[in-house]
This record gives sequence, C-alpha cells and structure tokens, in this order.
Amino acid sequence: MELPAVLGLVLLLHLPQIRATQGILHAVGDGVPNTGKDYCITYNSSWTTLPTSYANANYYKLENISSIWLCSESELPRTDLKNKAVVVMVGNCSILDKALIAQSRNAKMLLVASKDGLPRPTDNRSGYESLTIPIAYVKYGDIANMEQDVGRNINVTMYSPSPPLFDYSMLVIFLISVFTVALGGYWSGVSELEDLRPSHNTGESEGGKKKDENVTFTPFTVILFVVICCVMLLLLYFFYKWLVYVIICVFCLASALSMFNCLSALIQYIPYGRCRISCLSKSAEVRLIFLALFCAAISVTWAVFRNEDRWIWILQDILGIAFCLNFIKTLRMPNFKACVILLGLLLLYDVFFVFITPFITKNGQSIMIEVAAGPSGSTEKNGENYVEVPPDSQATFEKLPVVIRVPRLEYSAVKLCVMPFSLLGFGDIIVPGLLVAYCRRFDVRFTSSSAYYISCTIGMCHIFRS
Repeated sequence: MELPAVLGLVLLLHLPQIRATQGILHAVGDGVPNTGKDYCITYNSSWTTLPTSYANANYYKLENISSIWLCSESELPRTDLKNKAVVVMVGNCSILDKALIAQSRNAKMLLVASKDGLPRPTDNRSGYESLTIPIAYVKYGDIANMEQDVGRNINVTMYSPSPPLFDYSMLVIFLISVFTVALGGYWSGVSELEDLRPSHNTGESEGGKKKDENVTFTPFTVILFVVICCVMLLLLYFFYKWLVYVIICVFCLASALSMFNCLSALIQYIPYGRCRISCLSKSAEVRLIFLALFCAAISVTWAVFRNEDRWIWILQDILGIAFCLNFIKTLRMPNFKACVILLGLLLLYDVFFVFITPFITKNGQSIMIEVAAGPSGSTEKNGENYVEVPPDSQATFEKLPVVIRVPRLEYSAVKLCVMPFSLLGFGDIIVPGLLVAYCRRFDVRFTSSSAYYISCTIGMCHIFRS
C-alpha cells in the first residue's frame, strides 16, 4: 500500500494553463451517423469572432490542400477555392500571408494544419486590415482522419460555446473531498477510542493485532517519506511508460484491500452471515469471503475497462475514496510538530517540482505536470507558442490512477481541447485528512467534545473551496 500512497501525495494536481483561445471545428459529411464531429482548434479572438453554436453558423465545403504551404500564388492548384474552407500546412510564412492568398481566391475560411500541437495565432496584423476571413489552427491528424470520421463531401464551420458560469463538476469534487476528509478523520478517532479501551485477557492478542494495523510517523520518518516522494516522482518522470503499469497493478491491489477494510468495518453491524467456513486450520466468516470477492471484482473491472471514459470514472472514484479513507485512518501523526514538518516539506516539494523545475527541464515543462498529465498531456514549448493539447483524441494513453475525476457537465472548448474531466489528486485529500485525523484523535484523548475536529474540518472546507 505504500507505493500508491506515495503517488497519491506525489500528484498534487496542477493542470496546465490555457495559453490561447480554444474553439471548435464542427464537421459534417455523408457518413453514418451524419451527426458530425467536433475537433479542437485555436484562434485569435481579436481577429475572429465565432458564434456560440454551430446551429446558425455558415458551413463551407472543406478543401484539403495540406500538401502545400500556400506562401505564394504559384503554389495554388487549379482547384476552385471559391466559398470553401481551405486547409494548408503550417510553416514557411506567416499565417496572415496564407490567409491573404486564400482570400484573394474567394475562400471563406483558412485552417492551418499543424503536426506539432496547436500554435497560438500571435502574428502582427498591422498591414493586413483588408483580411476578413476567419483563421484557425487545427491538428493535422484530425484533418487526415476527418473523412474516415464523418464521410465524404465534408462541410465545416467554427464556433466557440460560451464558458459555463459555474462548473458543477467542481462542486462534486468539493463534496467528495470534504466527505472523504471528514469521514477519514472520524474513523481515525473511532480507531483511537478502541485502542484506548482496556483489553481483556481473552482478546489481548486480537487487540494487539488491531493496533499493529496503524502506522505512526515520527519526524524522521516524515522526512524520509518526503524523500521517497521525490524519488518516486523523478522515477516516474524518466521511466513513465514502464512504471505506469506497475502503479496500475499496485493501485488495484491497494484499493481492493482498502475497500475491504472500509466495508468490513460497516458489515460488523449487520447480524447476518456470521457463520464461518474452516479450511487448513483457519476459519473466516462467509460474509467476509463474499465481501473480499466483491472488492476484488470491482478492482478487476476497473483494471479491464480503465480507458473507458464514459462510466469507468465512477469505479475509479469509489476505489479512490476507499483508498484515501483507509490511508487517513491507518497513518497516524504522533504530534503537531510532525504535522507541521510534513505539511511544510510537502509545500517546498510542491513549489520546487511545479514552479522551479520548468527552468531545469529541456522542454520547459514542470516535472509535476508532466507526470500528472502523462506523456500525451503536453507538448514542447517554443517561445510559449503552443497550447497543451493531446496529439490524438483517438489514441489511448495510460494515466496514473491516483486522482478523483468527475466529467465536466457543460460542453465547451476547454472540455474538448484540454481536459474532459475535473481532477483532484489523492494527495490533496490525504494530506489535509492526516491533519483532520490528528485533531480528531486529540479530541478523543483529551475529551474536548470534537472541537478541534470540527474546527479543522471547517478550515479544510474553506481550503477546498478556494
């Protein structure tokens, strides 16, 4: 359980910032189904104003001449470009020069295909006042696969939905995080209360075993733990494509065990299925056997369908909540000094790997973001002229399963281009949860009527809200 726990603390989520205006290219063809498909684009909102919906937008027939750069009239084929959306390749000249040539042939839209991410349109427009057609960057892979996606005789339009006033997925994330931290802290207090009760002679060994399930950190082990976090993050940065499968396997085992521990604590209050089955001089309750099989089935189901975005996020969140609850209950901070050391070191760790490592890495990205987003989540920077967009929406890339994720409910360019899910790393739940759990155990030991537990939980609610 230690490895995914470290990763939960390693991936304090920091999503990449949007550096250009995203829009949507809507394409329809004669394929089946003929509902069309959306593709991500980047455009300059000061040059082009896009409608908020494709319903009332003007469609233009797509003319794919991405084999040329369109930097001179002599490059143009004999194809008629009148009232068409023209696709050309990026490079060799300014996109404004390309647009002027396309406009001179009566084209209605210019799409510039890029093989290396989506550049941001930042050319100086002075001297191009006569330019009126909309201009946008599109991924070359999307253009190449468009006929396969929507059929032949493709017509396209551009639009940009208004951003939602409120992201309801963040409300769900907030409720999950507060629930997990509060329940994990309360469960830790219940465990502390059981440890403080005098054990009877007959149950002495059983009580001792229960106490051994909890791990208490010392200031030295706190420092060692943060060092392990740093080492794990660096290993993931350099060997991600191999270690990600190790992390997935360990997460399956740890989350299944955590779910079993969480549910077995509740099942003790159910007065059914207490009969026992004996095998090899050992016995176990029937209900616990079925519970173990159920938890294993949930974990295996997630592992098999982990790349299915439509519904598997529900199982991942359930397993993640169980993992965080069990971790908060099991790991104990001995005193407030250890809490301060842990939080202080993790703050330095977070600042270094998020804000300082971009000055060290070759591609200018922070190590934390590279690991959290995975190998497909970012592109190399070139004077900050590229936005962070996955290179191929159809490709399946393995992601570290150490986040709570909830799909964005409102459709927008951000959902299509950047991140279809709102994410919260396990570390953002576990670290505050350890402090809340310490306050709850302090209340139990000194009978302070849950004052510290309630106060700390309310304080964590304000942190999550911000």
